[in-house]
Amino acid sequence: MALRTLNVAPGFMRFMPKEYQDLVEKGPFGRQIKVTDLGTFKEVLEEHPMCEGCAMAFFIRLSLAALPNPEHTVMVGTAGCGRLAISQAAIPFVYGNYCDTNGVATGLKRGLQIRFPGQHKDVVVMAGDGGLSDIGFSQVMHSWFRKEKFTTIMLDNEVYGNTGGQESGMTRKGEVVKMAPLGKQFEKIDMLGLAQTSGVAYIARLTPTNPSRVFSTIRKAVLIAREVGPTYVQAYTSCNIEYSIAPEKVLDDARQVEKERYGFVEIMSDEAKAYLERIDAESKA
Repeated sequence: MALRTLNVAPGFMRFMPKEYQDLVEKGPFGRQIKVTDLGTFKEVLEEHPMCEGCAMAFFIRLSLAALPNPEHTVMVGTAGCGRLAISQAAIPFVYGNYCDTNGVATGLKRGLQIRFPGQHKDVVVMAGDGGLSDIGFSQVMHSWFRKEKFTTIMLDNEVYGNTGGQESGMTRKGEVVKMAPLGKQFEKIDMLGLAQTSGVAYIARLTPTNPSRVFSTIRKAVLIAREVGPTYVQAYTSCNIEYSIAPEKVLDDARQVEKERYGFVEIMSDEAKAYLERIDAESKA
């Protein structure tokens, strides 16, 4: 492996795989994509086996398109619906055990920083509420306490959608799901509050209703994690199967939930704010 980005000589590009050619010539590798470009370029995720109308699949698509440098990014995930799409993207994907995504990401980030000292290598954990707030909770918290420089994105569908409808720590109190017939008995875990207590540099909560906001949020999270510290994004991605939402009504549901209890929240440290201002000024210059 080289310690810097290698460019294929023009005369040899035609011998590279067609997928790679398209990602360089018509896709996001080596250039910044805008949300208004969606549908006009070769995306890193184009096919997946997720359910019709899945809000999670839509959010994943937006997030992957928003990555500042997908060609220098490693995704980490675990069991759950999300990995069905993430693993299909043209980005390296590491499948962690159900409890250790943030431990795996810690090792990857530290190793990449040593191996590529002159090149930003972004590590992004993307997993469900069960993988991050329940089974992987301790490793999430300790990665935050240690100020590990990578992004954690929770795909919060408020239920174990991949395994039959068990309640998760993020299921709302009183909610009746298939494997919680008496309703959830305790409050939804306040992951945003825990992230603040842990000193996470950038924290955001959002829904997929506003693609421009998703782009901006994901980019900020990944950029801040490069130099400042851990970042956390929590996204409402309803399970239309477990909550019986018609595919064509998924975004209507997201808008209603956003209005009632899942409004956009963005919290960042002074250091993170100063860093964003600095790189913005450098970009304009």
